[in-house]
Amino acid sequence: MDVAAFSDDNFEVKDWINKTFKSAEAQENRDAFVSSLVMKLQLYVQQVNSALEDTSQQVLQSLPRVMRDTEILHQEALLLRDKMHSVKQEIAKVEQDTGLSMATLEHIDRIKTELQASKQALHEADNWTILATDMEEVFESGDIENIYTKLVSMQQSLRILANVPDYEDRKLQLEGLKNRLEAMASPMLVQALTSASVEQSQLFVRIFTAIDRLPQLLKYYHKCQKGILMQQWRNIVEMEQDEGVAEWMHKFYDVLLSNWHDQVKWCGQVFTSAPTVNTLVDLYVDTLTSLDPSFNICIDAALKQQSNHLSFLMELQQITKHFSVNLQVAVDSASHGKPVNKEALAQAVYFPYVVYISKYAQYEQTYLSQQLTTLECSKDDLMDTIQSLGQSIPRVISIAVEANKRCLMFTEGCSYCGLMKALKIFISNFVDKYWHTLRQLDKQKGDREDWNMFQMCLTLLQNVGELLSQLKQLDRDLTRSLLDVSRKLNSQEVNSFVQYKKLLLSAAGQTELDALVSSIQEGEETLLIEHITLSLNKLCSNVHHTTFQVIFAPISVQLELVQSASANSQAMTVAPDLPDFSFAPQEYITQIGQYLMTLPQHLEPFMLQDNPSLTLALHVADAEYGMLSGETEGGFADVLLAIIARGTCQTYCDNILGICELGPSACKQLATDIDYLGNVLEDLGLTLPEHLQQLSMLLRLTPDEYQTKSSGCSPRLVAAVRQMRNITSS
Repeated sequence: MDVAAFSDDNFEVKDWINKTFKSAEAQENRDAFVSSLVMKLQLYVQQVNSALEDTSQQVLQSLPRVMRDTEILHQEALLLRDKMHSVKQEIAKVEQDTGLSMATLEHIDRIKTELQASKQALHEADNWTILATDMEEVFESGDIENIYTKLVSMQQSLRILANVPDYEDRKLQLEGLKNRLEAMASPMLVQALTSASVEQSQLFVRIFTAIDRLPQLLKYYHKCQKGILMQQWRNIVEMEQDEGVAEWMHKFYDVLLSNWHDQVKWCGQVFTSAPTVNTLVDLYVDTLTSLDPSFNICIDAALKQQSNHLSFLMELQQITKHFSVNLQVAVDSASHGKPVNKEALAQAVYFPYVVYISKYAQYEQTYLSQQLTTLECSKDDLMDTIQSLGQSIPRVISIAVEANKRCLMFTEGCSYCGLMKALKIFISNFVDKYWHTLRQLDKQKGDREDWNMFQMCLTLLQNVGELLSQLKQLDRDLTRSLLDVSRKLNSQEVNSFVQYKKLLLSAAGQTELDALVSSIQEGEETLLIEHITLSLNKLCSNVHHTTFQVIFAPISVQLELVQSASANSQAMTVAPDLPDFSFAPQEYITQIGQYLMTLPQHLEPFMLQDNPSLTLALHVADAEYGMLSGETEGGFADVLLAIIARGTCQTYCDNILGICELGPSACKQLATDIDYLGNVLEDLGLTLPEHLQQLSMLLRLTPDEYQTKSSGCSPRLVAAVRQMRNITSS
């Protein structure tokens, strides 16, 4: 039986019993297993008790010896303490007795050191004199290594002679000798650097380092390498005139990258103690900003031959961006995590594009204008023109979306201000096509029933609504894109090659972009909608007004006959006491009624609940459409019908009030005409306005009833009808 579990700190009796009784032996005969287990446990307990007793006896027997050893250790510790105290006293006595002697020895040692220094100074002074005397002879020999060896010795001597009175004169003398050596060595140095001779270059590095002139040597290296790279650029431009600036830049960038890798390896062998990467970065910055001819001159010349400036500049920018990525990888690989002035290098790489980014709005505007001219919306037939305008909307939005992509690609999103200026002009020019079409509609509309003209008006209105809807979505997309770009541009990106806001924008451009982003974030303005809303709202209102005029024209013609029809009924010899049913509506009002009854079937194709574009345009055109519930049966067609009916009733009333005189039969005839119009409106689900109802009642009253039963009516109508009927006021 395993009793190791009893020694566990987390021993649980229940768990141990349950585990034990899971064995096959326990399952066969539980009683026998329990008896056996209890007996085993009792035996283990007896064994443990016996072991404890033995251990206790051994401990009791060893206690006297342990006590004796402890006492001995205590006595030895006291003895050691006394000895340590005695040694400490002896050391203090020695220090006290020998302190004066030690001070004397230190003074003597200091005198010895000063004497040795004086001796060395005298030796170096003598050595300086000898070396200075020999320098002319050494310079005449032309042995550069011998010259630099003696200059190093003079340099060492000068350090020892730092406190002599003529130190400054000696220093100037030494600098003059170094200048002579540098002038003597410069032709050979330039030859070694130009030919990339590692052995010769290492010799000069050793010489210039020893005489503290390594920075001057690095300047020679910088000048030589810059001259080589500048000459390679000139060779590319002069020898490959037919290929163009894009190919020139591509090849020169390849030269720079290849040269970088070669120079990193070469400098690692030659300039072992100099910051190689920083030296190369300074070289490339100087080279890129000093090219002759410069990138800008070449690009400007090429732009004069390009029809699409923006696409050409985008092509060049992508070439430069590809080079920038490769150069960044090369710099990071060579720097090994050490600090490098990559910001200046990135500025030099992207510097040629700053001037073109500032003109981005002009380039984009020109390109968009070219795109707009490809949209041939003007047709011989006006309906075809309107349909062409509607079909052009997706293309216009697509052009705007492509412009956004070009902005992101060419300017990395830095020129959103310029993009907005170009898009506003582009959209305004497209909206002008709608205004031109509307003016054509106004010229062609007549005073007769023309359902084709009506269809063209509503189609144009629907197109305006679709354009407004698409532009709102475009505005949301552009706003989201701008904010995403802003977060990237303003992120704490440590990579200098992607800090495009600093690389591509001037200080004024950065301020303008920040102001635009701030105004968008604070909700003060939108990118496009605020600019185009007023124009499109006015366009919607004008198209709606033209639509109303087209629909209302036949009604207006018939209503102009009201006064002549009343005069005809006035001339008819009809008994004044005939009942009302004896009068039939006149032709002008029945023509109007028939026309109004045909309106719903012409409006049916434009049931606007499933036409969001026309719905939006009508909302903008007239506030009355906005107050209509979307669940109203008939939709916005009913609103348009109500507007037509209201205009009809108002014009009818105005024409009636223009009648000078009415006889009894003419009054009943006119009242019959008004009632007929009321019946027509009722069939259309509309009601006759209150002022026409009052007119009908006033026309039917007898002169005797007029004074009493006209109360409650509009005083203006009461007075006008009284005057028409020549009823004397009591």
